[in-house]
Amino acid sequence: MQSLYDFNYEQLGEYALAQGWKKYRGHQLFQWMYRKRIKDIDEMSDQKKEIRTFLKERFCLSPLTLKDKQVSKDGTTKYLFELADGSLVESVLMLYDYGRSICVTSQVGCNMGCAFCASGLLKKKRDLSSGEMVAQVMYVQQDLDALQERLSHIVVMGTGEPFDNYDNVMNFLATVNDDRGLAIGARHITISTCGVVPKIYAFAKAHTQYNLAISLHAPNDALRDTLMPINRAYSLNELMKAVRCYGEENNRRLTFEYILLKGVNDQPQHAKQLAELLKGVHAYVNLIPYNAVDEHGYQGVSRNEAMRFYDALMKMGVRCTIRKEHGGDIDAACGQLRAKHMKVQGVKQ
Repeated sequence: MQSLYDFNYEQLGEYALAQGWKKYRGHQLFQWMYRKRIKDIDEMSDQKKEIRTFLKERFCLSPLTLKDKQVSKDGTTKYLFELADGSLVESVLMLYDYGRSICVTSQVGCNMGCAFCASGLLKKKRDLSSGEMVAQVMYVQQDLDALQERLSHIVVMGTGEPFDNYDNVMNFLATVNDDRGLAIGARHITISTCGVVPKIYAFAKAHTQYNLAISLHAPNDALRDTLMPINRAYSLNELMKAVRCYGEENNRRLTFEYILLKGVNDQPQHAKQLAELLKGVHAYVNLIPYNAVDEHGYQGVSRNEAMRFYDALMKMGVRCTIRKEHGGDIDAACGQLRAKHMKVQGVKQ
């Protein structure tokens, strides 16, 4: 069954018209779903019984159910959801001084094959629909409703490559950003890509206000080829051309994500190469402590080693931050909880 969450505001109005209803029916449905945050179509009390019956025969509301939930001592909460076809996906709620942020998954599995990443332990099975992404947000928001709190930020950085599922991701963002629904501000929404160059150009031309983050993780082609197979399709030179196009089209600052892997990409020469690569780009670097994944064998750096890399970049004029660690006492790395469940079930990786 298709989820009602698959429709953005305009699409829901068009669907209502196509059924011979007044267009405002679509508006009413949208309000029930996102403002009142109902969990069952029958809760739409101002809709005629025949309309509710019609909808129930064709649609579900949420297409996912909770399979597992882990809560860290720092408040980070990892959700493992099961979809209608039995697939498992993860979402993570993170608590910051500035608000509550959810990390959303965009695909079942991932084909990007990054050498250090838990997301790629299980290969891509399929794309998520926009409704399956919306449902992750809605489940977590409904959890927060009980605490009279709300989600303020969304990052599309969970399992999968968002720009490999571009249309569904953009439709999802149109829904959660809509002022008539959850109204999560565009500048509070970030999409992360490992470098699907054609979609970076498409995203640049879309002129949205969403933030763009580039998963970089290496400052030269030889090392990035080893860590991130996407680089063999789109070299750093091609990636940086696309990134500069985005900057020129949107006049927005970019984020470059850089996971620090001990003895691999954390040396002084790497800091120098990174500073050279980013020269003239309006951006900052988010240095990320690595959550070790047993299957890959890479190790994270110490706090002092991270600070040395940070200091080296800052001295060369590169603005950067060190991301605060979240959920260190649970299966924090993206894809770890799902991979653990799949292993228990005996699913071949």
